[in-house]
Amino acid sequence: MKLLPFLKDKCLLLFLQLVCMGILSLFLYLTGYGKTGISLILIFWLLILLAHFSITFIQRRRYFSEIQSLMEHLDQRYLLGELLPPSFRLEDHLYGEMIHASNKAVIERIRRLEREQKEYREYIESWIHEVKAPITGIALLAENGRKGQDSGKLRAAMGEICLENQRIENYVDMALYYARSEHVYKDFLIQETSLQEVGEEVLKKNRLLLIGNGVRAKVDCPDPVYTDRKWIVFILNQMVLNSVKYCGGQPLFSIYTQKKRDGVILVMEDNGSGIRPEELSRIFEKGFTGSNGRRQERSTGMGLYLCRRLCEKLGIGLRAESEAGKGTRMLLEFPISTYIARG
Repeated sequence: MKLLPFLKDKCLLLFLQLVCMGILSLFLYLTGYGKTGISLILIFWLLILLAHFSITFIQRRRYFSEIQSLMEHLDQRYLLGELLPPSFRLEDHLYGEMIHASNKAVIERIRRLEREQKEYREYIESWIHEVKAPITGIALLAENGRKGQDSGKLRAAMGEICLENQRIENYVDMALYYARSEHVYKDFLIQETSLQEVGEEVLKKNRLLLIGNGVRAKVDCPDPVYTDRKWIVFILNQMVLNSVKYCGGQPLFSIYTQKKRDGVILVMEDNGSGIRPEELSRIFEKGFTGSNGRRQERSTGMGLYLCRRLCEKLGIGLRAESEAGKGTRMLLEFPISTYIARG
């Protein structure tokens, strides 16, 4: 801290002191004091004022020099509020409390960003591992098709290639939606959406996978909702893929709606292996695969986690009902009052 800025900061106080000295001198002169006595009083006043300013300047310069030294030696300067030197001044205490509160908010923000980056990095690493499998499968099928002479085998190989390509597309979609999930509000359009059309679109998209696994499916969703169609297609697609992954003999699943007074419930029901009671509350956790997932080489535990994350962003309730060996019901609750269509 330099002297000139300090004096500029104290100019109002100095001006008031000079005004008071002038008023006192005039009062003493009018009451009969001599000029010598008045001069002595003013000299002592100035000396006391000079001593006050000098001591104050030295103290403040030392205080801020100590703070500057801390700043220069701190690797993480947002921690300054934790290390401020003690001061008897009330304003220093108030500034310290405000800096401490501000630094606490910054630290929480940094920790949240670090956690999000860590989760995203872990997901990308997992995704890269998963997407290698269908790429390798396509290469092998293409090589077998090139060497084969039978047209029937060639058609079967082409069908397998299409299926593996669909799996790649699903993994790519997961990575894309995961990357966008933090800022869903920038990429959605709320409008009246036909769940019947959404269900049929999802089944059509996965027709090769359903046929290949002998899955029978039906859609009965007459109740429209107000939501973003693209994101709901992705969520329902992940649930269909999950159901097919854990389907048993004679697989069957249904997609239907239930009309409630305060909203619409979309139900995705299958007759697969079901979920153990002790695992049901954890199926939406990041990376959780459970006993069923551990039997699947391609299970990552990311599909339902991402579905829950997107549903939270869209204001849609998501829960599961299941019984081991008797299938699973995934329920998406669309509140009527969550969004209102305009225009």
